[in-house]
Amino acid sequence: MTSPDEQDLLEQFAAALRALPGVHARTDSSPSVGLDARLALEVAGKVVDAHIELRRAVYPRDVPQFAWRVRDIGSGDAVAVLVADAISPGAKELLRSERLGYYDRGGSLYLPAPGAYLYIDRPPPKPMARNLRTLYTGRRAQVLHALLQAPGEWLQVKDLAAQTGAAAATVSQLLAELERLDWMDSQGQGPAKRRRLRDPSGLLDAWAKHVASLPRPTPRRYFVPATDGAEMLLRRLDAECEAQHVDYAVTAEAAAQRYAPYLTTVSQIQCCIPEGSGPVLAALGARAVDEGANLLLIDGAPSADLRLHQRIDGVWLAAPVQVYLDLQQRGGRAKELADHLRRQTIGF
Repeated sequence: MTSPDEQDLLEQFAAALRALPGVHARTDSSPSVGLDARLALEVAGKVVDAHIELRRAVYPRDVPQFAWRVRDIGSGDAVAVLVADAISPGAKELLRSERLGYYDRGGSLYLPAPGAYLYIDRPPPKPMARNLRTLYTGRRAQVLHALLQAPGEWLQVKDLAAQTGAAAATVSQLLAELERLDWMDSQGQGPAKRRRLRDPSGLLDAWAKHVASLPRPTPRRYFVPATDGAEMLLRRLDAECEAQHVDYAVTAEAAAQRYAPYLTTVSQIQCCIPEGSGPVLAALGARAVDEGANLLLIDGAPSADLRLHQRIDGVWLAAPVQVYLDLQQRGGRAKELADHLRRQTIGF
């Protein structure tokens, strides 16, 4: 017996099918094999029997169990379909790889029907999309950096909270979400529960995709005269920041080139630096410009926790993962450099 909310979701799915050319759908009163509902479909003149499971939210870890339950469905004119309020991008990908149908309230639809194929890809519904976006912001981002620094290492909530300064509740909620996304393994229960990042590559891929979809940051652009190339500018920047006790972190091309040399030359230094850096700029003789900048400043505290930064050859660099993410929003050969950095330094 379906609830009113489930019935509404089922009717929305049927209406979405009917809105497509050459598709007819009606509720089938005969019971489905161990699932929640059944639709009789006609797709491009072909009859299809859709066995449906209704869910609130679907994450990657839910797919194998569903695939096992419907393993006997999918022969002849039958197809199994997971219909949910929200389905994560990773779960959609897994369902497609298993040739299992799906639909969510955001309008995404995949129906690998015998002799027919329907596929509509849309962003997750707003609540799930908002939850996914918040994974990569604020203290949560710092926890993700810490996890990516130690992939495969078993950690407790208290370890990550102490390392990043995030509240234990924030860490716990984030780790639970990463488990649902099938990026983490867990052991134990309660306060002693330990988790490890099982799929760092999947997490970093999703984070990079999110970053690439954001508007490019607008840095302050400066030209520093009497500087013999990027290396000299880096030395001078470090000396002035150290003299005036200003934290900073070089990122993008200049940092990637230091971690994993790839380009012949780097013409610009991009740096995260707190607001109020005027005295440093004055000491460097920097002047604001619209074109020809060799120093780009992003205001605010460096984006990853300073404890994750690295000092290499006398310069503070953002963590490799942060550099990789920052390169996603740069033009030119930045993507090539990002891929090289990931292979040579990040390693997953």
